[in-house]
Amino acid sequence: MTAEKTAVSTHTVARQCTLCEAHCGILVTVDHDRVTRIEGDPDDVLSHGYICPKATALADLHHDPDRLRRPMRRVGDSFEEIDWDEAFALAGSRLRAVQRRHGRDAVAMYLGNPAAHSSSVLYGIALRVALLTRKFYSASSIDQFPQEFAAWKMFGSNVLMPIADVDRTDRLLILGANPAVSNGSVTTMPDARGRIAAIRRRGGSVVVVDPRRTETARLADEHVAVRPGGDPYLLLGMLHTIFADGIHQKPATVPLTGMDHLAELVAACTPEEMAPRAGVDADTIRRLARDHNSARSAVAYARIGVCHQVTGTLTHWLVNTLNAVTGNLDRPGGQMFSSPPIDVARLMRRLGSGYGMWSSRTGEYKSFRTELPVVGMADEMLGDAQGSVGPVRALVTYAGNLVLSTPQGGRLDEALDSLDFFVAVDMYLTETSRHADLILPPVSHLEREEFDFLFPVFSVRNNARFSARVFEPAAGALEDWQIMSRLTLEVLPLPFRTWSARPVRALLDRLSPLRLGALGVLTGPHGVLRRGRRGLTLGRIRRARGGIDLGPLQPRLRSLVSTRDRRVHVAPPEFVDETRRLVADAEIDYRDEEFDLRLIGRRHLRSNNSWLHNIPTMVKGRDRCTVLMHPDDAASRSLVHGQPVTVRSRIGSIVVPVEVSDEIRAGTVAVPHGWGHDEKGVGWFTAAAHPGANVNLLHDPAVTDTFTGNAAVNATMVNVAAKASAAIS
Repeated sequence: MTAEKTAVSTHTVARQCTLCEAHCGILVTVDHDRVTRIEGDPDDVLSHGYICPKATALADLHHDPDRLRRPMRRVGDSFEEIDWDEAFALAGSRLRAVQRRHGRDAVAMYLGNPAAHSSSVLYGIALRVALLTRKFYSASSIDQFPQEFAAWKMFGSNVLMPIADVDRTDRLLILGANPAVSNGSVTTMPDARGRIAAIRRRGGSVVVVDPRRTETARLADEHVAVRPGGDPYLLLGMLHTIFADGIHQKPATVPLTGMDHLAELVAACTPEEMAPRAGVDADTIRRLARDHNSARSAVAYARIGVCHQVTGTLTHWLVNTLNAVTGNLDRPGGQMFSSPPIDVARLMRRLGSGYGMWSSRTGEYKSFRTELPVVGMADEMLGDAQGSVGPVRALVTYAGNLVLSTPQGGRLDEALDSLDFFVAVDMYLTETSRHADLILPPVSHLEREEFDFLFPVFSVRNNARFSARVFEPAAGALEDWQIMSRLTLEVLPLPFRTWSARPVRALLDRLSPLRLGALGVLTGPHGVLRRGRRGLTLGRIRRARGGIDLGPLQPRLRSLVSTRDRRVHVAPPEFVDETRRLVADAEIDYRDEEFDLRLIGRRHLRSNNSWLHNIPTMVKGRDRCTVLMHPDDAASRSLVHGQPVTVRSRIGSIVVPVEVSDEIRAGTVAVPHGWGHDEKGVGWFTAAAHPGANVNLLHDPAVTDTFTGNAAVNATMVNVAAKASAAIS
């Protein structure tokens, strides 16, 4: 009898872990209403059974008693539960009132990183359209704006960010990325460790350029400890060498334009001139260039560590250009573009970037892809230094923890408290949502069924995968897309909100992400409308255990490039001009006597921004929120491993333990972001017991990428000293 009950109650569901871009395939075993095991799915066509420790956290996220399950309304300094209809009515009336009184732009909206991991993001965009506000922000402006801007200028569209074809390359050059921990970003590569090992097994080579000997660098053939901010100088020296040696380029699949201007630009950028600025000796720069140029196939791949610099856009341009001039653009083993089941790049490439359509209140930041850089958000709420009220009086956030994830000069708490109304779509009472007047919690990850349409666009292999629901949502619980669609209806102006609410609501209930996904697959490059009976349908994808492998990446840039002349622009004039200014700057090192260390970021395998810090298995063990410091720097300050220290910049200070290790370059320190859970009123208690410190309190929001306003949080100048003992009263 017991065995029979067990057989009936225990079952396993195949889906993906959606906590990071890798979306690794997992098998979730459930006994009654509890997850008993999460393991890698060996049949998954992209991850092949690999998972990292984060995947197991999905069970704890689902069962977490701190996770909100009903709408919460602020009452004084606390919150009370209310029902969904009352919550939506409250949100709609308050948001409409703010826009009536102060105008459309008085309501701002922010989409956090987790939103992109669900097809529900479409409904977040629908809400933004309904609000008709120009005060729209997302995590992209603390993440990838430079990468998108470079793609726009070179290929004609910001969505045409190329992918590193790591599975077929003979040489992989990594700058500012740590895929052994992240499993790839804007190059989705589950089991990056295995993929790197495979490159070396087949006789290829891997080089990591990073101020820290990262987990990825430990797997590579070579680690180049570049000076923080030195990446563009390294690349300029490499390009100089390639042009000086004489380019023997493979025939391009798409014509390149601007080669003469590029050659003229790099002519003076000799390795000897660039070496002090890069922090890399001239011989190494020259060798890296020649090895890249002579490899049968090679690809340079850069990511968030490069984006987080004032030269982020320039560096991504130089990475793409290095690949292009060596004949490694749109070729197997180089930079390529996917053919996903829903061809987002083809659908969106003609939309334009929206660059400069409007500006921030101060005029300092221009819009890009119709949003503003998030570093200016606090100013839009608080106004100027004389105390005038800013234009933003209300805020909607979807899956974002701005207080911890953005540099705002310590002003964001005050700014959020100054709002007339704030509604947060969030699973937890976080450092940000604790300021909200209303919190709308979606169901857990395991209660959703998903068809991922975004990350296959950046996958290292074409694929289509379905993510099944593990648990049925509780009665009355809502998914993200249902919450966002209801909010969209509530902010519609009269008469639409009254006479069309019922039929439109019924229509939206039928237009679920899966129905939209099914339509996208049917009309996509692999769908039945193009491929006939053998083509894809969402039903076929749903039934395929582990998904459907659609084959390796294929050259296709010719059909995607969206510049007016249908050529790849390797020397956009504004990039050339800014590089000339950069190279002409006589100052090499901006250190001073007070702030003599450069601060960079750091990623941990068991951490994902601030998402997982309420999961005991993810925060157990040693303290991970530390300042990593070279032994020479520690010795010169009489600091010892584990000692509490104060890290101070011109903007603020934090206290963390020091971690002494020779894995980081001397003169450089590293602190991870996403910590700082010691604020009053938060509702995730495990996180509060392991608070760490908010590194964004050290970063100046005015220091940004030159072109995009993307937060530049790498190479912040700091000092580190022993924490002063408390005064004895």
